[in-house]
Amino acid sequence: MIIAKAEHRSTQRIPKSLTPAAKRARKHFLTYYADGFRDPAYLDLERSYKLAAHEKWMAQLNPKIFRALLKEGKFSEIADRAVGIESRTNLLFSFEKMAVRDAVKPPSGARLFAEGLYDFLHGRDSDRKRFEQWVETVANLPRRQTRVLTWPVATVFGFIAQPEKHFFLKPMVTRLAAERYGFPFHYRSRPNWETYSNALAFAETVRKDQGDLKPKDLIDLQGFIWVQGSDEYPQE
Repeated sequence: MIIAKAEHRSTQRIPKSLTPAAKRARKHFLTYYADGFRDPAYLDLERSYKLAAHEKWMAQLNPKIFRALLKEGKFSEIADRAVGIESRTNLLFSFEKMAVRDAVKPPSGARLFAEGLYDFLHGRDSDRKRFEQWVETVANLPRRQTRVLTWPVATVFGFIAQPEKHFFLKPMVTRLAAERYGFPFHYRSRPNWETYSNALAFAETVRKDQGDLKPKDLIDLQGFIWVQGSDEYPQE
């Protein structure tokens, strides 16, 4: 789907301190969403459904509920809730959704997923260790046909649960967006901490550069990056 450009021009001024590439990225974003992150079309197409998923997560799998379900051994219930919340978004491709659903159907897969996800989101180890352990958890989930460990699968649940902290990484779009933005993004195809922390640094660079547009969280930063790299938003 190709997104229509904004019908009116943005009144947002471009900060003089931005690099030429960052200025072009900003102009491109405002070409489609003239009012930036407050633009009604942006809220409708890029933010609202992600925020709705996060709100549903907090209602069904906030830390207190998540801990209680773990203590009761309701691993399948946790997996069903997590997968069900994600399923109402368009974040994962259909084959990735199917791979995750198949992976958590067996009790062993549900338990591995539930315990691993809780440790990733709420554990006490460093961010790096928790991410690396989560990647190994996803890699070890039962596989029926399609591989489970992809960048989108490895990052989508953190993004939905904690959008103030975690980034959703779509490889092709993020790589192209970083190239256009002039950001040195060091990508490897197998999920790993170095690439993930680099993606977070990219998002933080966008936050600083475009701060006057007032991005609220990584939902907005991911949305800005998506507009730069997705073929839904053709470059002029």
